[in-house]
Amino acid sequence: MELDRPDVVAEVAAVFAAYEKALAVNDPDEIMSFFHDSPGTVRFGVADRQTGWAQQHAWRAAQPPLPPGRLLHDTLVSTFGDGLAVVTTCFGYSDGAVTGRQSQTWVRLPEGWRIVHAHVSHQPS
Repeated sequence: MELDRPDVVAEVAAVFAAYEKALAVNDPDEIMSFFHDSPGTVRFGVADRQTGWAQQHAWRAAQPPLPPGRLLHDTLVSTFGDGLAVVTTCFGYSDGAVTGRQSQTWVRLPEGWRIVHAHVSHQPS
């Protein structure tokens, strides 16, 4: 198994960027299009947890937009062969009020790259 093939890293980086764009404009349907539609897809948030695509979609639709000025740093795309990837990143906002981290496990499915597990947390102050 080849690790971190440049072409696969580039594919995942592009789909991750598209996900982040949907997150920034607060488009719940577009955000959820990046998640695998399965009862086993899990998202752990800062103070929440959703299991299954439907639960995640309902939660996402009820959420207010993210604060403006989301900035990512230390983003790392790690790939394992051509069908599995993990993306980790740290994030903050232009006002410096919140810093956090997120990780996502992506799998290449017939419909394309999809998130099967996500975790978001705030870093301790």
